[in-house]
Amino acid sequence: MQTPITLKRHFPEFEQMLSDLPDSRKRPQYEVQELAMAVIAMFLYKRGSRNHADNSAGKINYRKNIEQMFKMKLPDLDTGNRLMKQLAPQELESIKQKMVSVLVSNKVLRKFRILDYYYNVAVDGAAVHSYSYEPYPECPFKKYKSGKQIWTAQVLEAKIVCSNGFSISIATEWIKNPVDKEYDKQDCEQKAFVRLASKIKKAFPRLPVCISADGLYPNKTVFDICENNNWKYIITLKDGNLKSVWKEIGFLDRKNDCIKKEVPNIKPNKRINEQYKGYQNIEYQKHKLNIIDLTIKTTLIKTEEKQHDERFAHVTNFELNKKNINKISHAGRLRWKIENEGFNEQKNGGYNLKHKYSRKSFIATQNYYQCLQIAHMINQLAYKAKVIKELIKGNDTLKSNNEMTVALLMVNDFECLATIIEQTINQKNQFRY
Repeated sequence: MQTPITLKRHFPEFEQMLSDLPDSRKRPQYEVQELAMAVIAMFLYKRGSRNHADNSAGKINYRKNIEQMFKMKLPDLDTGNRLMKQLAPQELESIKQKMVSVLVSNKVLRKFRILDYYYNVAVDGAAVHSYSYEPYPECPFKKYKSGKQIWTAQVLEAKIVCSNGFSISIATEWIKNPVDKEYDKQDCEQKAFVRLASKIKKAFPRLPVCISADGLYPNKTVFDICENNNWKYIITLKDGNLKSVWKEIGFLDRKNDCIKKEVPNIKPNKRINEQYKGYQNIEYQKHKLNIIDLTIKTTLIKTEEKQHDERFAHVTNFELNKKNINKISHAGRLRWKIENEGFNEQKNGGYNLKHKYSRKSFIATQNYYQCLQIAHMINQLAYKAKVIKELIKGNDTLKSNNEMTVALLMVNDFECLATIIEQTINQKNQFRY
C-alpha cells in the first residue's frame, strides 16, 4: 500500500507516463501501461523472477491487491516480456529521468545538496550478468589462456546519493562493443563515462552537478568534461594517481603551505579525530586542482588503545577553506553509497539484479534494468518516509522492508489497511525524509 501512496504523493502523472509509451501491438489484450506496470511491480514487490511473480499472481489476495492499488489488470510476465523486447530502452529511461526532475522541482532532495547547492552525483560501474555464451553481439568478453571465454554485461550508473541513504538513478550507460565496425579495444568504463556525461547534461541541463567517483577517474578527460559542463567534482585520489600532483603535495607539505583543520568526535566507546589538510591550485595539464588529504585517528575510550588509522584523499575543483574542507571531504566519501545502497541493495535486497530476466535480448535486458531502477526509486521514497518508518517500528512482526512489502500485498483486509494509511498520510509533514 505504501507504494501507490508514494506514487500519488510524488508522481501523480505516473500512470500517464506509462500510457504514453509507444505501442506497436495489434489488437492488444492489455493496455501498454498495464504491461509496464506488471514488470515494475515485479521489482516493487521483490518477486525476484518472472516465474515467481506469475506464481504470486495466482494467489487471490496478491492479484486482488495489486489490481486494487494500481487500478489496472495484472497480466502474466510472458506478455510483459514481449513489450520489454520491443520497447526502445530510452523510453523507460526518459520516464525515470522525468521522475527525478519531479523530485528536484519539488525540493525533495534539496537539503542533501553539497554546500546547499550541488547535487552529489556518484558514478560507478558494475557487472550485472555473466554468460558462457555470447548473449548479444555488443556484450564485452574476456578470453583466458585456457581458451575459455566469458561474456559480461556491464553498466555504468550515475545516481544522486544522499546522507540519508538515497541512491537514485538519473542516467545509465551500458558498456558495449560496436557491432557495425571493427575495433582494436573493447568498450570500457572510461569511454562509457563520456557518453554518460553527455546523457546527464542533455537530461538535466541546469542541474547543479557534483561528480563523485573512485580512483579510476582522476584524469584530464574527466576534468575537461566537468569544467566544460560547469560541474564540480570530488574524485578519489590514490597514491598511484597523478604522480606530479603528489610531488607538489610533498613540496607544499615541507613548506607547511596548506589548510589544516581538526574535527574531534565522540562515538560510543570511541574517540575519533579527523585531521584534514587542503592543498590549493596545483597545476595539472591546464587544470588547477585542489586536494583534500584526510587522516582519521580512532582511540578506544576504555582502554586508550589506538586503532588503525584511515586515510582518504580527494581531488576537487571546489575552492577549499577551513569552513568547507570537512564538508567537501564527507561528500566525496558518500560515493560508496552507490555501491552499498545502490548496487548491493539491488543485488541482495530482493530486487535480484543479477538474475537474467531476458537471456538473449539486449533490448529487454536494458528495459528490465530501467524498470528495476524506477521501482527502487519508488521504494526508497516509500521506506524512508516518516510514516512508513513509524509503521515498521510499531510492528514487531515486520523485521525488514521486504517483509512489510509482502505483508501489505497478502493482507486480507486491504480496504481497512488502505484507509488507515491514507488517513495517516494526509496528516501534515508525514512525507519527510
